[in-house]
Amino acid sequence: MNQLLDLDARLSQTLRVAEKPGALRTLAGILAHSGDSWFWLLGLGIVWLVGDTYWRELAALFAGGILVTAVIVMAIKFTVRRKRPPGEWGSIYRRTDPHSFPSGHAARAVLLAVLALGAGPVWLACVLLPWAIAVVFARVAMGLHYLSDVLAGALVGILVGGIFLIAPMILA
Repeated sequence: MNQLLDLDARLSQTLRVAEKPGALRTLAGILAHSGDSWFWLLGLGIVWLVGDTYWRELAALFAGGILVTAVIVMAIKFTVRRKRPPGEWGSIYRRTDPHSFPSGHAARAVLLAVLALGAGPVWLACVLLPWAIAVVFARVAMGLHYLSDVLAGALVGILVGGIFLIAPMILA
C-alpha cells in the first residue's frame, strides 16, 4: 500500500503548478475554485427563481445531487482521514476541511456533468463535461489533492449522478 501511495504522491507532484507563477497557475486556480459548492448552489437558486418549469426541475435535480454528494463525500473523508498534500495555496480549504480523500470538488463537478449528460440540454453537457475534467486536474495542480483523491471523487460523482438519473425510472 505504501508503494501505491508513494506513486500517487509522485504522479500528483508532476501535475502540480501551485508554486509556479504564470498563466497556467492562474487558470488552474480559477478552475479549482469554480467547483465550490456555495457558488453552484447560489447559481442554481437563481436559476430556480427566474427559470421556467424545465429549468426549475433541472436546478432542483442538480442541487439535490450536490447535497447528497456532499454527505457521501464527507462521510468517506471522516472515515479515511487522509491529509491533504502539503502546500500553501487554498488555505480556506485546508482550514475548513483538512481531509483530501475523496475530492468533493471532483465529485461535484463530475456529478454535474453526468446530470447534464442525462437530463440537461446538449449544450450544457458540452460545457460541463470539459469543465469537470479541468476541475478534477486543477485540484491536483493546485496541490489540494492527490491524483487518487480526484479519481475517487470523480467515481462518487458518476455513481451519484447515475443513481439520480435512473432512480425516477425505477420508482415509476
